[in-house]
Amino acid sequence: MKEVLEFIKNLNISTDEPVIVACSGGPDSMFLLSVLNNLGLKVVCAHVNHNVRVESIDEYRFMENYCNEHNIIFEGTELIDAPSKDFENYARMFRYKFFEELIEKYNSKYLFTAHHGDDLIETILMRISRGSTLNGYAGFNFITDKPNYRIVRPLIYLTKEEIEEYNDNHDIPYNIDNTNFEDEHTRNRFRHKVLPFLKNENKNIHKQFIKYHNTVQSYYDYVNNLVYMNKDKMFKDNVLDLNEYKTLDEFLKDKLLCEIIRDYYPDDLYYIGSSHVNEIIKMINSDKPTLTITLPRGIKIHKEYDKLIFNFKESTHDDYFLEIKEEISTPSGNIYIVEESNDTSNFTIRLRNDKYYVRNIKQGDVMNVKNMKSKKKIKDILINEKVPLNDRKKLPVVVNSSGEIVWIPGIKKSNFDIPINGDYDIILKYVKEKKNEE
Repeated sequence: MKEVLEFIKNLNISTDEPVIVACSGGPDSMFLLSVLNNLGLKVVCAHVNHNVRVESIDEYRFMENYCNEHNIIFEGTELIDAPSKDFENYARMFRYKFFEELIEKYNSKYLFTAHHGDDLIETILMRISRGSTLNGYAGFNFITDKPNYRIVRPLIYLTKEEIEEYNDNHDIPYNIDNTNFEDEHTRNRFRHKVLPFLKNENKNIHKQFIKYHNTVQSYYDYVNNLVYMNKDKMFKDNVLDLNEYKTLDEFLKDKLLCEIIRDYYPDDLYYIGSSHVNEIIKMINSDKPTLTITLPRGIKIHKEYDKLIFNFKESTHDDYFLEIKEEISTPSGNIYIVEESNDTSNFTIRLRNDKYYVRNIKQGDVMNVKNMKSKKKIKDILINEKVPLNDRKKLPVVVNSSGEIVWIPGIKKSNFDIPINGDYDIILKYVKEKKNEE
């Protein structure tokens, strides 16, 4: 108990500063609610009726009455029409949405939860048995920093038995959820079968798990610092530099991808598993220069040669077909008729007298590339030139009156191009649109 009180005291919370307490009405959360209230803090009790058991409404009234009797602010809500599929995750998201609404309503910086030492043991063992990440194997943190508040778990130093004994000795009332005695859920099986064995070996086994947590967390923090350092270096504006990424150790590669993905699923990480990370790694290692995969919730990841683009949005442009008379503006740049030019690059072409038109690239387009005998698909030309997918969609082509492609401005010229010392009637020049570097 002394460690719990010192932990709370070290938070330096003033007595007029509201703190939100997640309280189910069970022995653990009632213990926490009582302790915080006795310390003179301004406590807001946050209770959720999940409507799973017939006793739920009675427990709601019990919590409301207890708070009224002990000068505690009571805030309750009810979960209605929850889906039976994946109920636990849905309920968790509902609870924390409610808690965050209270955080904002009371301008609070703290959410207290009643996770204790036995919970830490169960969480670690469950994650070891089913597999997890380095951070997952550590269990849960005593304090979790959110953008505008902190989740605090001060009961980590106590066991379930110590909490219930304190409640009984200090006449703290609480409700018992009988489903906790059933072995249908994985956590209950660990609680009823594994924990008694461990506690028989060492009655203070939870303290050993705290040491284990601290050790694993230290390693995680060290690795995480490396990950953040490399993320700042390699990942900018939704783009991961694959040349830099491939220089990393395999372990860091995996962790860096997980951290980047976290940016796109800040509150819904359970949607993403190791299979998704493996799919991304497989795409990176593929010999194919361009690939796209779609993660849950429509998040697209696109490989473009030496870049990996997250939250990729394919650009779309309306069809156009314009005759070249003076100047033509396209999505990727402008095409001009010029009188003279010494340029012989792919940004300038010399042609015989005809009508010429600018249009967008279409499926199946081909061109007789200059100095080549056979026709080549425009798509293959652009891939060989490593033109990014979204840039390909913006590129124009120039066609003659017969509909033959004579030029991909800035990329390739066809056999229709006349040498600078030849007999030509028109010079076309392409000026590429400058990208905003800001």
